[in-house]
Amino acid sequence: MKDRNFLDTVMEFEQQLEAMQEQFGALKQFVALMMEEHKALETENHHLRTRLEVLLSKENIVQAADEKKENLLDIGEGYDNLARLYQEGFHVCHVHFGSSRKGEDCLFCLSFLNKQNV
Repeated sequence: MKDRNFLDTVMEFEQQLEAMQEQFGALKQFVALMMEEHKALETENHHLRTRLEVLLSKENIVQAADEKKENLLDIGEGYDNLARLYQEGFHVCHVHFGSSRKGEDCLFCLSFLNKQNV
């Protein structure tokens, strides 16, 4: 009777091992599938990041060009305003800014306007 009980236990253990092997095989297949999907997602992510960098760099170049144009327009407009004020008879230099020139030319103003023009 003892031998029969031992044999049953060994057979039960064998069945458990077979069931575990099946589970392990299914788990290996699942892990392989997940690794493939992970690799595909990594590749797609890399391509998307590269594309995003290209798009952002193009956008930055366009933005920088727009800002440069805007700055050039601002400088030109400011210079025109100062030149108009000088023609109207006012000082635009830092020494006498805003005061009347009384019809005389000011070397400081002329020097300042020539620097702006360059």
